[in-house]
Amino acid sequence: MRNIAVILAGGCGARFGEELPKQFAKVAGKKIIEHTIDAFEQNGHIDEIAIVSHKDYIHLITEICITNQYKKVKKILQGGKQRYESSVAAIRAYTDNTNLIFHDAVRPLVSQRIINDCIEALKKYNAVDVAVKASDTIVQAKEQLIQAVPDREYLYNGQTPQGFSHSVIKRAYERALMDPAFKTTDDCNVVKAYLPDEPIYVVEGEQTNIKLTYREDLFLIDKLFQLKTINSKYYQEIPDVDYTHKVIVIFGGTSGIGQCIETILKSKNANVYSCSRKTGIDIKDGICIKNYLSHIYAESGRIDAVINSAAVLQKQTLLSMSDAEITDGINTNYVGSINVAKAAYPYLMETHGALLLFTSSSYTRGRSLYSIYSSTKAAVVNLVQALSEEWLPSHIRVNCICPERTLTPMRITNFGLEDPDTLLKPEKVARISIATCFSNLNGEVIDIHHM
Repeated sequence: MRNIAVILAGGCGARFGEELPKQFAKVAGKKIIEHTIDAFEQNGHIDEIAIVSHKDYIHLITEICITNQYKKVKKILQGGKQRYESSVAAIRAYTDNTNLIFHDAVRPLVSQRIINDCIEALKKYNAVDVAVKASDTIVQAKEQLIQAVPDREYLYNGQTPQGFSHSVIKRAYERALMDPAFKTTDDCNVVKAYLPDEPIYVVEGEQTNIKLTYREDLFLIDKLFQLKTINSKYYQEIPDVDYTHKVIVIFGGTSGIGQCIETILKSKNANVYSCSRKTGIDIKDGICIKNYLSHIYAESGRIDAVINSAAVLQKQTLLSMSDAEITDGINTNYVGSINVAKAAYPYLMETHGALLLFTSSSYTRGRSLYSIYSSTKAAVVNLVQALSEEWLPSHIRVNCICPERTLTPMRITNFGLEDPDTLLKPEKVARISIATCFSNLNGEVIDIHHM
């Protein structure tokens, strides 16, 4: 069964109060619908994407697909006035040997876990919904008077995606469209009403998988994107590509994670250039970085990926740090990433390559004794998100690795001899870093946990 993601973008956004529908609003550097398409484009189990749009905005959808060079978007369909008409348009566009996974275009934070769980459930069930347990008491009211208070234990808030075998959703709608009283805003409801014997499995949703409805929702979605990370378990396998023709430059590559990345890539016969302060290359010096990359390009003729794992950590209070230590921390951890990015741009533009930077699990909240380190690592995340948007027309992918506590020389220097079983192995971080570099991900923070 081929898995087809159907992104429902047929709304006119009447409640949103803007000239364009809400799926075209920008948040976290991209249009809402771009984030949504990205989620399914990146999923390894999705074979094809169809987008259903209002006829007045098909040209905008087309422009978005061309700009982003989506490989899985095969159909842009015209929907109708009602939501169910958009679903019907997709059903009629495909045959019975497919699964259709319907998703609201304005739910841009859908996770890979939810998508994967839906597809897995479709191996056993013909209809799948996504929902989260209701956290508040639900009251049934009429004319502002409570009529009933249902038991919250059995109540869920529905989300999308909703997945169906094509034959089942087609049969449900065939019956529904013959009913003069038919009215619905939910595809699972159509199956429940017109195929009552067909079980509908519920996949656990997430509170962050929210739907953009009102302008006020943009603020919350933007904040959620700032903190959004991707579970690294879906990116543990290094892509099977011909690395003999790849040229990768690693700053901070003579120890720790960077050195592990070099070792793995060289085992795959990649052309790897590693450097650090030890080799005379200091990322605080923009001219030095520019000359170094220029030399590599002259020698190899290309650069496919640039990785910056260089960092310094001074574990002490701000008041105990000298001006020189503060400057070194800021320039190495943040300005260094800027220097690397600027110098790498022309080479990565030529190869449609990848820039990979590193943040820390402390970036979401500054911590005592980490003021400079945490704040610069937060800045790196914002840099990644900004550059992924700025460099999208140049087809350069920019991502960020966020490992938990990792067994590296820098950590040992600052924390002493900790139980190694409680720390990430640098080899694991290195493998996920390489997988990210050669994936389709862009503008993402890849969260790597110990377990």
